Amino acid sequence: MPRMTAHRAALAAALVTPLLLPLWAAGPALAHGAPTDPMSRVVACSPEGGDRTGTAACRAAVAANGAPFTAWDNLRVANVNGRDRQVVPDGKLCSGGLPAYRGLDLARADWPSTRVTPGATLRMRYVSTIPHTGTFRMYLTKPGYDPAGPLSWSDLPGKPFAQVTDPALTDGAYRFKATWPSDRTGRHVLYTVWQNSSTPDTYYSCSDVVFPETKKEPQKQEEKKKEQPEERVAGKKNEPEKAKEQQKPAASPAAHSSGPAPQGDHTPVATTSGPASGPSAPMLAGGAAAVLLLTGGAALAVRLRRR
Repeated sequence: MPRMTAHRAALAAALVTPLLLPLWAAGPALAHGAPTDPMSRVVACSPEGGDRTGTAACRAAVAANGAPFTAWDNLRVANVNGRDRQVVPDGKLCSGGLPAYRGLDLARADWPSTRVTPGATLRMRYVSTIPHTGTFRMYLTKPGYDPAGPLSWSDLPGKPFAQVTDPALTDGAYRFKATWPSDRTGRHVLYTVWQNSSTPDTYYSCSDVVFPETKKEPQKQEEKKKEQPEERVAGKKNEPEKAKEQQKPAASPAAHSSGPAPQGDHTPVATTSGPASGPSAPMLAGGAAAVLLLTGGAALAVRLRRR
């Protein structure tokens, strides 16, 4: 049987034999631990990470680290005393500023992640090999966080969205609940700080989580659909008017004045004065002359009879 490493033995003890934990409580620096739900980077990329260990992000992290994350439960910094932002440098939050974990600080958007729901219940499972008192502070990156850049303190709110002090250790893990913020979408980082009160140590961890993306495209399509019927109705309203214009009879040449019409102006113009013109003018003139001739002849005949 191959010899089991100390950290694998510690993990097995945390998961299988919690009754033995009080026997190990004498050592002040043995309060090891890390989140397993949501899965932290250090656990996902450790030999205990299962399929996650073979992902591109974990392979890159191990290569940048120069060694596997065998001590996944030992990412701790002593004597911080709440001065996290002063002690841990920007861009090195996931490693706690420790060179042995520098691979966890790689800026990339494909870390193994856990899908979560905004406003839902966060069920934290923080595996630990020994019970200790202390406070867990949980921060979530701000809206608009860019996972392709290094994680800095400015990416996190000034106050944690949840804080739990001295939760019970059950079956080798601290388990407690909180509520996820409701205004996040896409990929974010859950940054957990565990400040021990029974030891001088503070533990840091990054858990990558993914919230559902906001669906904006369907709304735009619905707006377009709403606009289209109105445009069609407006088009239909204009069609009868166009048809009426097309059905109007063209004006005859007799309706125009005798003078030349302006170029480009086809509007019919009715004249009320001036001499008549066009083909009907000779007929009218001839008829009038005939009437006059007949009237004059009749008058002359009457005069001759009287004489």
